[in-house]
Amino acid sequence: MGDKIEYTYINNIDYPADLRKLGVEELPKVCEELRMDIIEELSVNPGHLASSLGVVELTVALHYVFNTPYDRIVWDVGHQAYGHKILTGRRDKFCTNRKLHGIKPFPHPYESEYDTFCCGHASNSISAALGMAVAAKLNKEERQVVAVIGDGAMSGGLAFEGINNTASTPNDMLIVLNDNNMSIDRSVGGMRKYLLQLTTSSQYNSIRYKISQKLINMGVLTEKRRKGLIRFNNSVKSVLTRQQNMFEGMDIRYFGPTDGNDVIELVRILRAIKEMKGPKILHIHTKKGKGYAPAEQNATVWHAPGKFDFESGERIQHDDGKAHPPKFQDVFGMTLLELAQKNNKIVGVTPAMPTGCSMNIMMKAMPNRVFDVGIAEGHAVTFSGGMAKDGLMPFCNIYSSFAQRAYDNIIHDVATMNLDVVFCLDRAGIVGEDGPTHHGAFDLAALRPIPNLTIASPYNEPELRNLMFTAQLGNKGPFVIRYPRGNGSVIEWRQDMEEIAVGKGRKLKDGDDIAVLSLGPIGVEAAKAISIAEMKALNENSAEALHVAHYDMRFLKPIDTDILHEVGKNFKKVITVEDATIKGGLGSAVLEFFADNGYELEVKRIGIPDEFVEHGTVAELLEICKMDAESIAQEILK
Repeated sequence: MGDKIEYTYINNIDYPADLRKLGVEELPKVCEELRMDIIEELSVNPGHLASSLGVVELTVALHYVFNTPYDRIVWDVGHQAYGHKILTGRRDKFCTNRKLHGIKPFPHPYESEYDTFCCGHASNSISAALGMAVAAKLNKEERQVVAVIGDGAMSGGLAFEGINNTASTPNDMLIVLNDNNMSIDRSVGGMRKYLLQLTTSSQYNSIRYKISQKLINMGVLTEKRRKGLIRFNNSVKSVLTRQQNMFEGMDIRYFGPTDGNDVIELVRILRAIKEMKGPKILHIHTKKGKGYAPAEQNATVWHAPGKFDFESGERIQHDDGKAHPPKFQDVFGMTLLELAQKNNKIVGVTPAMPTGCSMNIMMKAMPNRVFDVGIAEGHAVTFSGGMAKDGLMPFCNIYSSFAQRAYDNIIHDVATMNLDVVFCLDRAGIVGEDGPTHHGAFDLAALRPIPNLTIASPYNEPELRNLMFTAQLGNKGPFVIRYPRGNGSVIEWRQDMEEIAVGKGRKLKDGDDIAVLSLGPIGVEAAKAISIAEMKALNENSAEALHVAHYDMRFLKPIDTDILHEVGKNFKKVITVEDATIKGGLGSAVLEFFADNGYELEVKRIGIPDEFVEHGTVAELLEICKMDAESIAQEILK
């Protein structure tokens, strides 16, 4: 790619105040340039492309109509917000997006006053925006609050809880429902367009308001009757447009659907409805990947496509001609299908991540036995519990950080009944560029206290297969298998599967000076560290070699007490290594065991520190957390 594109408009827009100086007729050109700038930047610095392209017009219209940052825009699913970042003082820094010490991958108030709330996980915008709207009322501030939800986030239970409370709490907030999974042609022409023009016109709403005030003063229009009229009004619109929506029976004014990629029309509508009292919903249709043909044609692949050629749209694949270990997610997907072909009780459940977790492999081969439940982790767990209760063997695959939202469901709907559900927690540990909202740091500490759970983590790909095979044999209760994002360490991974004794680890290497206890794939890094430390010790003092024992614990719960007794009796120095928060996981369990059994040892715990780790490559972050091989080796040598 050659020189960067020169832009007429966005080069002169540092903040939304600059945008608002333009005429509305200039906004389509602003959108065109903003879209090209996003594509240009992401072609060389990968990120979430298709979602941000789909909301370019909405982003421009919101910042044009509303007085941000005083007015609040609360984004849902932060990967839609790249255009927002560029228009709010971060265009010069956007090339650092998702890079170590660069701008954050998702909006965060710590970074900008325009980022009103943290939105790394989906479905929280309505609840947060309602809180802000109530705060504005109580603080007597004339502040407008807008929640932007969509890109699948409406399937999350929190969104429905927020809408339900919005309908019963006095507020003037606007909810923009960005619907990018439906055809746009249903929202144009005929009665639908006429009604949208009518219900959003200032003259119509002025007359409507004056009549309502007179009726209130006369005592005819009470609050109960007002809510009934809103429901009746929405019902009439649904009859005339031959469309129904979930808001009809609620006390929320509904507008739409309309073309969310028409910036001039969006500005007209937003101006017309922004001052209306009471909660409002504007339903828009957008096209994910809008304006870039490859992303429009395959939005799933282009959600986060990696590097690509800006002009041709060809994704850049790095192939050095060498064989590499597979990704853990792919081993999971292929092994799940292999097991399901032999065990007809196995079903797959995923909350909107069939491709991300590779459950799409089984979904393609056995579509009637795989269930994508949408962004609804709590439901995914309870749904799995229901199937397990009646004899099926669900493999419920959830990203570790997203599983945090299903904590009560795991306890109440699976663990208390000791149901055979296999929880495969993908993206466990440090995940890299998506940062603190996506690191799978807390699963071990959160799940370890729960009765009936088995918690395991495979050292490598064959071990993942063995744990999956063991779990599906049944009668083991809830069985958690956690593994990281990215590639493993074994190229020839498709080995025959065998059952592993639950709660039993293994000794990988003998030694008599120091014992290293690791859990999961971080053990590979620990093994490298042991080799580095022993070599350095030998080179520095050839007369006195260092001998380090290495144990792969495999299970956090039940933990292998035979190994711990062996270590307690034979060693005075122990190092634990885990790719999880240092508080509450493997290291804590080992310390508890030694204390309970009277062993006096010096224990050094290595893991994710007690802080939210920033974004960067996995290698960079492991080094920062002192979890890389060199850092572990230094601890061994100490």
